[in-house]
Amino acid sequence: MMDFAIFWDWLSFAVRWLHVITGIAWIGSSFYFVALDLGLRQRPGMPVGAFGEEWQVHGGGFYHIQKYLVAPAEMPEHLTWFKWESYATWLSGFAMLCVVYYAGADLFLIDPNVLPMSAPTGILLSLATIGVGWVVYDLLCRSPLGKSDTGLMLVLYCVLVFIAWGLTHLFTGRAAFLHLGAITATIMSANERSLHNNYLTLPVLFLMLSNHYPLAFGTEFNWIIASLVFIIGVLIRHYFNSVHARKGNPTWTWMAALVLFIVIIWLSTAPKVLTGEPKESAAAQIYVASVHFPAVRDTVLGRCSMCHAAEPVYEGIYHAPKGVMLDTDADIANHAREIYLQAGRSHAMPPANVSQITDKERALLVAWFEGAGR
Repeated sequence: MMDFAIFWDWLSFAVRWLHVITGIAWIGSSFYFVALDLGLRQRPGMPVGAFGEEWQVHGGGFYHIQKYLVAPAEMPEHLTWFKWESYATWLSGFAMLCVVYYAGADLFLIDPNVLPMSAPTGILLSLATIGVGWVVYDLLCRSPLGKSDTGLMLVLYCVLVFIAWGLTHLFTGRAAFLHLGAITATIMSANERSLHNNYLTLPVLFLMLSNHYPLAFGTEFNWIIASLVFIIGVLIRHYFNSVHARKGNPTWTWMAALVLFIVIIWLSTAPKVLTGEPKESAAAQIYVASVHFPAVRDTVLGRCSMCHAAEPVYEGIYHAPKGVMLDTDADIANHAREIYLQAGRSHAMPPANVSQITDKERALLVAWFEGAGR
């Protein structure tokens, strides 16, 4: 049990690392080609089939780039396809979804206070939301509405707002944000519409990073926060698109984005309304039944719950870090694995050991988790 938990945590880290690396490659190439397309210029005497060209300088070298809208009569010997970054990012992201959210469905995916369901049901529902999200998007793009960029954009935004609201009524707040990002990333990876991807990239990055910040996902208005982030992304990309296309310098977009971000900060202060007491999963009941649990409870309440509580008392902490609360038996049992890894097997928690947890208490946490797991 001990070796598996440690291995799984490192596997999660490795998959996340891979996802970040491939994501950087994908987003970097996407941003580059959007800027390149916007900067293309036409001139007399260009080769047959060439749509536009641009001169660039990087690293002391000069690059002369020409774009062709259709493939040349004879394919060049050396041709680089910019598609593998997208596929690798999606696949590594799905792997992370499996390792973190599916394997830990009782903790990270399902919230009985939102919608009680079994882990298999939650996983199937997760897969369905991702698949349906892509189908709805593709149908809209292929419909007559797809002929109007503005009309399509407005309808797609309304659909994303509805999805954001719906996901927060299916999963935990953290998982809802993750799935909204996964649906959007699936749209970006499966389509060939660079204009759409241009405006969706920044919101996806926010949603992917949000799992580290409970102020974003752990509030009553989390779906509104997600909806506003999409608008912020559009505003920022509009600025860069305008500059790259040499169509002005619309600095007003930054002020508008700042105002919306301030609204998000204000919305994040609204507490999440719970519909009942936290419930223990079937697996968590094993940890409560352990002979070590009374001592573990005292340790956690004394060393951890000043921050990890519904109403933290540690100075400067206003919300439980990462939304993890450890002030009830159910909370402690449901987070047994995280307590074991963060405060038992490693010294990551408490930060700088501010609550002065002892080596003996850490050993107790290890004995509790490993003993209950056998």
